[in-house]
Amino acid sequence: MITLYGIPNCDTVKKARQWLTAQQLDFTFHDFKKQGVDAALLGHWIGEIGLDKLINRAGTTWRALSDAEKAQAANVDGAIALLQAKPSIIKRPVLDNAGKLSVGFKAEQWQEAFGK
Repeated sequence: MITLYGIPNCDTVKKARQWLTAQQLDFTFHDFKKQGVDAALLGHWIGEIGLDKLINRAGTTWRALSDAEKAQAANVDGAIALLQAKPSIIKRPVLDNAGKLSVGFKAEQWQEAFGK
């Protein structure tokens, strides 16, 4: 089972969705702006890939945060609350390929991961 998490209007997410479709891979898309992100799922992601990889500190949403909000991301519980409140700071897309997680999209890496 493949689940792609992201925001539909994000260019990187669009490219990832197009790539999966072109490879004829069945996947479920989870729009975390509309559908939200469960705290337990975020905790799992953080445990698997780490906060630094999951939080997009280069994006405009992160830069617009107050210093207090940014400081919230320093610990897991605070980061989970922040990511749920502002899902746009989650680095996109998050791909769950049968339990194996990856963040971001690079066609070459995905070709290797999917054996394409």
